[in-house]
Amino acid sequence: MNTLTFVILCLEGALLSFNVAASAALVPSIARDFALSQFLVGKIVWIYMLPYGVAALLYGPLVRAFDAKKVELVCIVCFSLANLLVGISPNITAVFIGRFFMGVFGASVTPLALILIARHTQNQNRGKAVGAFFSATFISSLAGLFLSGMLPWRLIFLIPAVFGCILLAGMYFWLPSFKEDATGFTFCYGAVLKDKKIVLIFTYIFTVSLFFHGIQQWLGVYFSKSFGFTQFAISMLVTLTSLSGIFGEAVGGLSADTVGRMKTLRFGLLLMVIAAFLLMLRAPVFAFAIILMLWGLGWAVNHAGVSTMLTDLPGELINEAASLNSSVRFISGGLGAVLGGFLMQKSFFLGFGAFGVGLACLLLLTHSTALRLE
Repeated sequence: MNTLTFVILCLEGALLSFNVAASAALVPSIARDFALSQFLVGKIVWIYMLPYGVAALLYGPLVRAFDAKKVELVCIVCFSLANLLVGISPNITAVFIGRFFMGVFGASVTPLALILIARHTQNQNRGKAVGAFFSATFISSLAGLFLSGMLPWRLIFLIPAVFGCILLAGMYFWLPSFKEDATGFTFCYGAVLKDKKIVLIFTYIFTVSLFFHGIQQWLGVYFSKSFGFTQFAISMLVTLTSLSGIFGEAVGGLSADTVGRMKTLRFGLLLMVIAAFLLMLRAPVFAFAIILMLWGLGWAVNHAGVSTMLTDLPGELINEAASLNSSVRFISGGLGAVLGGFLMQKSFFLGFGAFGVGLACLLLLTHSTALRLE
């Protein structure tokens, strides 16, 4: 894969990620603007994630039948328009509709990136490419979170709407055609799921994403309700998960190529377990800053390890595997956000404790024969 193509893929990932993490941090501000409950407005998280997860299943087979460039051009147009709708929305219903379509069309970006990395990058360099791609998404997420503490919430959706239009011009002129990768529209999910190793990988992805998003998507509400932090303070704290994630994706990708995929994801998971239990403490702001950096670092290292593992799968399965990766992550993440909302409404201590125990059990399983992913 040439450098310019890879840069365009990274810019697509940046566009997709700009307001993903910021949306959770913005829940208190949006709720205040529309005079609604924070737990009601919190639905903007899973209303994006669940459609994303379902739609992602289409894109792997779709780019087997059609030129991936044309598919991406259409999806980026629609994704940008959906952001525009949220940015100018007169009520929460319009926000929900915009978020739904952001999920449907944004779901194309990551599967395409993983497919192209798998097909056009040598095995010994895939971890670095995966790490660099997801580092770009974390940098964008960091920028969105940082700006969400200073700008009106609507601008956090209008900025990617404008950037998407600019990116479209670059994609049209400089993103190469991938017609040679198109072989016909077929669904091969049955063949993918016949492989026990692949089933175990996706079982792991589903579980870790469920627990991660059960905590991550309610951090803004937690800091607002339990500590009365301002929007700026909330955004800066959540920003630290993306800041550490940039470093974590790069290190995780390098580690996956050197010390191994499995050791990398285990180390990331260990950091997540520690951070999840520390979040239960009533700590000062500076302590939460350290905890969230640990949390973001753990997630990113883990994510890089398991994502690189997917690029090692046989070429005939990579399209479906890449789509399943996004689908499983976002469906389970959306369910985690729903479950997290249910638990956090009862008690934040209960929610953090339940998900922390879940992550700890998952870590133990990855050290046993029960969940041998390699």
